[in-house]
Amino acid sequence: MDESGQSASPVGAKVRFPSALTVLVVVTLVVWGLTFVIPSGSYRRGAAGKPLQGTYHREAAPGDFVHRLGDLFLSPVNGLYGIRDGRTGQVAPDAVGALYGSAGVFLFVLAIGAFITVVFATGALDRGIERLAHRLRERGALLIAGVMTVFSLLGTVEGFAEETLGFYGLIVPLMLALGYDRMVATGTIILGAGVGVLASTVNPFATGVASSAADISLGDGIGLRFAMWVVLTAVTVGYVLRYAHKVRTDPGRSLVGFLPGDRELAAEAQAPPELTGLQKGVLGLVAAVFAFMIFSVIPWASALTGKADATPYGWELGWSFAQLAALFLVAAVLVGIVARLGEQRLSERIVQGAGDFIAPALTIVLARGVTVIMNNARITDTVLHSIEGAVSGTPAALFGIVVYIVNLPLAFLIPSTSGHATLAMPILAPLADFAGVARSVVVTAWQAASGVMNLWVPTTAVIMGGVALAKVGYDRYLRFVWPLLLLLSVLICGFVALGALMS
Repeated sequence: MDESGQSASPVGAKVRFPSALTVLVVVTLVVWGLTFVIPSGSYRRGAAGKPLQGTYHREAAPGDFVHRLGDLFLSPVNGLYGIRDGRTGQVAPDAVGALYGSAGVFLFVLAIGAFITVVFATGALDRGIERLAHRLRERGALLIAGVMTVFSLLGTVEGFAEETLGFYGLIVPLMLALGYDRMVATGTIILGAGVGVLASTVNPFATGVASSAADISLGDGIGLRFAMWVVLTAVTVGYVLRYAHKVRTDPGRSLVGFLPGDRELAAEAQAPPELTGLQKGVLGLVAAVFAFMIFSVIPWASALTGKADATPYGWELGWSFAQLAALFLVAAVLVGIVARLGEQRLSERIVQGAGDFIAPALTIVLARGVTVIMNNARITDTVLHSIEGAVSGTPAALFGIVVYIVNLPLAFLIPSTSGHATLAMPILAPLADFAGVARSVVVTAWQAASGVMNLWVPTTAVIMGGVALAKVGYDRYLRFVWPLLLLLSVLICGFVALGALMS
């Protein structure tokens, strides 16, 4: 799960891109300064709390400079558990009203971090992938397609990214043994998981956080996202297979060539041990947990009838982050029991997992703190109003494409997917209302933009660590991947345009 917010640089580079936390601190200070420049104002709200188009009016923000300074000082606190006063609209830790902070999402991120860490501590997921790769070792095309599909599936449901770094030691020798080069192994791993994250269906760190910030269900728009995942995964697998066939047929067409000792390394590839009964049980439990999560968040009545306001069926769960956080905490304990980790080791892994995921959780808090500063200074609606004229009358299809394009540079500037979502959605979601487009389309366009950028930017450990482990140059990787990036972008624009028209 590439959510650490940390950056990676080429080996020997002296300049490093700042972390997501640093970027958000700078953004917080800049936005706070702008509250003294941007005029304050607000829209009238409908029954659902959504701004009513055409009702913007100037309105002085409460408080003086000292009050604004207090908002800056308390922004991380408000970002976690700030309460929005129902009468004044101001957010403060001691206000009376509805929760505005991201405490629910914060705990959810820590819970799924604990779950994922416990799962990897069992060794079941690693061993399962290793067994799959070994079983297909003599059928190259099937091996590539199988590994990429599994990685993509893990990416779309749980944000599988940095975990791929542990598989280069297995995949690279297997690919070399089959007559492929190191770029095939690199593409299989990075692009396999990356396209899954790009087309996330229920990935909690992308779709989940963005849906929460957009005030919609995690299951809203899942049909469009599932179709995207199927098509984009197939296209990406086909792209890697095409290059692999070219290299196997004519090694001279390899973008990276072969290193001394590659053949010897290929000969060292050994069969991994068989899955134990406990590991099979863990894999079954993990699959059941994610399947149940998907079932619990889908608005089945709306999905099956095509009516957004359909009355939910009696068996629908309609779960949100509170229930999902509890689900993953319970699931972490169940996995530990099934794998017989023992009380002490299980407790240590749960704490370790929550600790490992504290960075993405904090980026969500800081980003939410920025929106609190804007809300309390009453400039959020002013920003919306400045864009309202451009959005009004814009064709729905074009609006979806514009959201995708606008988020490409934002994804580069804010390395954390969760932080990017929490910062951008409070602006983008109401704009969707003005354009007459479902907010779920905005979420889909946003996460696709973030996913595309994370397939190539040199500020992520997944890319720079991957090419280093595979021993392929970053420049060569860019040469390999850029045609696919263009093709994926065209397809993404087509999907979000279609989704906007359908909504």
